[in-house]
Amino acid sequence: MSTNAPAYDVREGGEVVPSFADIGVLAFTTGRATGSFGLQSDEPVREVVGRWTALRTLLGGNAARLATSFQVHGATIVRHGGEWRGWLRGENADGHLSEERGTAMGVLVADCVPVFLAHPRGVSAILHSGWRGTVAGITQRALTEFASLGCPPSEVRVHCGPAICGTCYEVSAEVYAQLTGKSVDAPTPVDLRQLIGGHARALGVRQLSISPLCTRCNNDRFFSHRTGDVGRQVGVIQASVEYVMA
Repeated sequence: MSTNAPAYDVREGGEVVPSFADIGVLAFTTGRATGSFGLQSDEPVREVVGRWTALRTLLGGNAARLATSFQVHGATIVRHGGEWRGWLRGENADGHLSEERGTAMGVLVADCVPVFLAHPRGVSAILHSGWRGTVAGITQRALTEFASLGCPPSEVRVHCGPAICGTCYEVSAEVYAQLTGKSVDAPTPVDLRQLIGGHARALGVRQLSISPLCTRCNNDRFFSHRTGDVGRQVGVIQASVEYVMA
């Protein structure tokens, strides 16, 4: 583990998912106070990389596995094994899943929904779900993969993290129709987290939670693309290797 890593907790000011702790799963979204994890701003790269270093330190340092990807607002989910170490930055995916405890996975968000999924056995996943990913059914795809690994949706815990709320998020009539199957004549507000939650429940999920935090309403706490922020918070999940299922 590097001795030069920043000595702070990247979770401060964000949101930690409390409902995953008793099954040995760490899940959280960082906040504005920690700073942006995106690389598309004019901020010095050393400062952004320093935050990623602090994150990796929290997750286990140089010996840890951390998977991220270039996000394209799709429904591709990458499954990760456990025969590697370091920071894996893959291409063109909006979801990560692993049945190997100790594997950390992250997605960048700034209004889109970070969707966390975990099973007591240690299978975990994280998704980046904007309106396109929601239409494409990325959450349903993840739950299908859990089921293929012997983890039925009724046993999977799902949390929709900080994202733009249904009052703040207005979409075109065309997008609204794609999301809801209903026709409207003008731009209309829509709640992505409620839609995602409905999709999860329809597949049998019983343990579902939705963050009360909106990236736009709580813009002092989180970055929001719709307010003009170029910053990005990161949603992270990691099942602990020390946890023993009762």
